[in-house]
Amino acid sequence: MQEWIPHVTVATVIEDAGRYLLVEERDKFTGELVFNQPAGHLEPNESLAEAASRETLEETGWQIELCGILGLALYTAPGNRVTYVRTTFLAKPVRREDDVTLDPDIHAIHWLDYEAILTNSARMRSPLVIASIEQHRRGIVYPVDLIFYQ
Repeated sequence: MQEWIPHVTVATVIEDAGRYLLVEERDKFTGELVFNQPAGHLEPNESLAEAASRETLEETGWQIELCGILGLALYTAPGNRVTYVRTTFLAKPVRREDDVTLDPDIHAIHWLDYEAILTNSARMRSPLVIASIEQHRRGIVYPVDLIFYQ
């Protein structure tokens, strides 16, 4: 029997003046350009919060301040059947770093309002993108210290 190993990922919902920071990236399975929150995999010896800040900087060039946790999700991608355990953080933008070389998988960075996100709903990388934004819009946020490390 093959060992089942879920992938631990993070994502960050960043809102400013009613607009959300999204990245446009190529889906590795379909080849289509899709929208996603800044997101990625947890690396060895890294906290979930550190991973969220690192991935956001690498994918957008933005330094952020984590404000809370929007939730945890278990998602199995239909294309590759990989199961992801995703922690989604809420953050506010602090400053744009001009000297950061963005991850080569990122094609563009967008600040989109909710209506534009819904208009592009068919182009979201997964249902978790809109679900986490809607979680934020409902005001459901947990403290960052919900996660503790030993």
